[in-house]
Amino acid sequence: MIPRLETPHKAAPEAIKAMMALEAALQKSGLEHSLIDLVKLRASQINGCAFCIHMHSTHLREAGESEMRLYMLNAWRESSLYSERERAALAWTESLTRLAETGAPDADYALVKAQFSEAEQVNLTLLIGAINVWNRLQVGFRAAHPVDARDAA
Repeated sequence: MIPRLETPHKAAPEAIKAMMALEAALQKSGLEHSLIDLVKLRASQINGCAFCIHMHSTHLREAGESEMRLYMLNAWRESSLYSERERAALAWTESLTRLAETGAPDADYALVKAQFSEAEQVNLTLLIGAINVWNRLQVGFRAAHPVDARDAA
């Protein structure tokens, strides 16, 4: 894979600065950090963003997340490894990431409403929007994820 643009942050520093400010606000929003990274990882899986999958799975591992929960994330609906709050967030993540297909169904919103305060609902929705922007930036410009020598092809 050949990167299309080596340094998007240098090409549009003000826009990237604004995205980073949103990220900082979301980190302070009260949403659990593990939930934030699970949402980011799931959206990145859907969008096929290797750069972001690498980043968020690494963050989750560093925070002590189990390997099995990482492996099972793309099958979370069939797994008992996720809490009701995580399941609501993951359903909302899939609905909003696939918005053109889903239309954000009432059933998924009902799950979110039952588990999250109004402020948390807004922050969760902004989080999902932000990771989708990052995925489009990284996939669109073909950002390469880091590769450990032992994992290289």
